[in-house]
Amino acid sequence: MAAVVAEVPLVADAEFAMGMEFSSREAVIRAMKEYAIRRSVDYRVYESESLTFYAKCTYYRKAWLAKQKSVEKIFRGWKASYEALLIWFEAICHKEPSAIIHFEIMPAYQGDDLVYDIRDGNNNIVPIAFAIVEGETSDVWHFFLSNLRQHVVTRDGVGLISDRHESINAAVARSNGAWSPPIAFHMFCIRHIESNFLRKFKVPYLQKLVVNIGYSRTVREYKVHYKRLRERDEAYTNWLNRILREQYALAFDGGYRWGHMTMNLVECINSVLKGARNLPITALVKATFYRFNELFTGKRSEAEAWISGGHIFSELVTSKLHANQLASGNIQVNCLDRKNEVFEVREMPNGLEYAIDLCRYRCDYGEFQVDRILCRHVFACCANQRLDWQGYVHDVYKMDQV
Repeated sequence: MAAVVAEVPLVADAEFAMGMEFSSREAVIRAMKEYAIRRSVDYRVYESESLTFYAKCTYYRKAWLAKQKSVEKIFRGWKASYEALLIWFEAICHKEPSAIIHFEIMPAYQGDDLVYDIRDGNNNIVPIAFAIVEGETSDVWHFFLSNLRQHVVTRDGVGLISDRHESINAAVARSNGAWSPPIAFHMFCIRHIESNFLRKFKVPYLQKLVVNIGYSRTVREYKVHYKRLRERDEAYTNWLNRILREQYALAFDGGYRWGHMTMNLVECINSVLKGARNLPITALVKATFYRFNELFTGKRSEAEAWISGGHIFSELVTSKLHANQLASGNIQVNCLDRKNEVFEVREMPNGLEYAIDLCRYRCDYGEFQVDRILCRHVFACCANQRLDWQGYVHDVYKMDQV
């Protein structure tokens, strides 16, 4: 698919044709989006500059027609699906009065012309924390994050991890503090920073070093990796300095990441929704609802089985705690202040020393304050002073919370 500039409406069958012209680059992009929504096809952008926009369909036309007929036969057409959506929402609210359905209808366009008396063709429908939207714009993200804060994330002190998309940054900035410290902490995925760095400097051999800077759990470790990057070229660290350390490095994030440096937890949800994105709207929403209902029901059963086995902490954390407890045997402990639970430890035989402050949940090693899970040094201090180590594991890892 390709187009240039001037003003001719789409042809009768809503297909693109050679020689078609539009009034602006924005009109071309809008026409492409509308075409993709109407035809349930995907397209890939190959070039996007100030005066050019080149995209190509990812499916053959015949394959799409066969698929479209099958989808319409099973799920009815798009128009009928939109008409059924509100009815289905009403049924959900009737069955579960605590459910919240919030959506907005935006004007639809055919080329440059506003089209009246039809439902929103840009998929701006947001069921709780799942958004079906036209694209990543500041307005879309502001709408999504506002509703997320109002209906889902009602507690303070949460961390929001995203890529560095300008529309997300703009939405956070205009949230009136709802997604800013001390209420919330906006941080970036280290893999996206790594990708941005590579795109800027074309030095793949330094990618791992950038990632290591982000994963540094202590200030000392951060400085070591940062110095190595600066020695290669100050331009690299100058670029990195444009990002707040609190937004990409574990050593400075205050523990609000809980050790999560990437968006992989979100990306893995794609497997649950595989094959649903091209369904008509009501079928898509139903598929999302029922698939996640099945997923969470299974997870609940797993948690109940773990609790019935007498476990206090979640399975993953239990195994990690057990490993750290076993590793605490070769650590010498010096109690500096028993009342305030301040210690100094030395690992044997390497002689590395770390300071531990149990009251403040801190250890120079970094794992204690980053993951909120006891490291081997904390286990050694608890054993040395006969303290109940379970009291230092954060409540979020306890099975009653799960």
